[in-house]
Amino acid sequence: MVSAPHEAMHRVFQQDPTLYARVFRTLGLAAEEPVAVSLLPTDLTENSPLERRVDTLLKVEGKEEGGSFLLAVEAQGKKDHAKPDAWAYYVTYLRSKYALPTVLMVVCQSRATASWAAEPRHMGTPEWPTITLRPLVVGPHNMPVVTDPDRARADIPLTVLSAVTHAADPDVDAILKALSTALRDVPEDQANTFVELTAQGLGRGRAAHQWRNLVAADLSFYTSPLSQEIRDEGRAEGEALGEARGEAKSLLRVLVGRGFEVPESTRARVMDCGDTHTLTRWLDRAITATTLDEVFAASESASGPEAR
Repeated sequence: MVSAPHEAMHRVFQQDPTLYARVFRTLGLAAEEPVAVSLLPTDLTENSPLERRVDTLLKVEGKEEGGSFLLAVEAQGKKDHAKPDAWAYYVTYLRSKYALPTVLMVVCQSRATASWAAEPRHMGTPEWPTITLRPLVVGPHNMPVVTDPDRARADIPLTVLSAVTHAADPDVDAILKALSTALRDVPEDQANTFVELTAQGLGRGRAAHQWRNLVAADLSFYTSPLSQEIRDEGRAEGEALGEARGEAKSLLRVLVGRGFEVPESTRARVMDCGDTHTLTRWLDRAITATTLDEVFAASESASGPEAR
């Protein structure tokens, strides 16, 4: 199943096809402003049982004769040793179909995957490699960290790509803040697309939770269904966390009221537990337990935080 981050890493180029030129320049490559950039069908399937699809395919028309080329954008979430063969197929097939040079861009969210994707692949015999595959790799190792709202406002798509590729980095909080601030000045119908792409690209990690909070706070005036959904998710998570903290405090009060000496490590364990079912089980045990071990013992059928 295709993941949300996978979709965001290439769909941002569909939203703004000219983004490729700014990315090229960011990577130190020459990139003139194109005459036009158009989306092409991504289906590379031939009349055979094997179906192949590139993630995003752009046709870039240059000003000079012979300056046009194809840009195939592939999102890669992890190492996949079967993928380079598919990439080589894409490039050679597209060259044959459109009679245009083809650049393969691979967008990654981890430095390890980016390093793997950037390795040249020589296809042929060691003595005579017929094809050498060298993708242009975009990832946290070479994408700018956009933390200034003015810079974010000047190029929203590039800032979205910055956030998505740095999703696992500590810098992502500052990028997301700059992006949410910049989106205040963007018409709602346009901003909503970038809110969605960013949410998709961040997946379900800590940064995704931070993005939901920022959307709820900085973009609270938006009324689109997606923005409302993100705000509702953030509110639900906050309510669940508040309920868990209330249970945790009740448990500690019962333990102290019954005369137990509660070490700091146990207090921290209780307050860090976000599972209300586990906290309720501990609270029920605390009413009759004679030792702390009885309260926190993992039951044979337990799963989740208590059993770990």
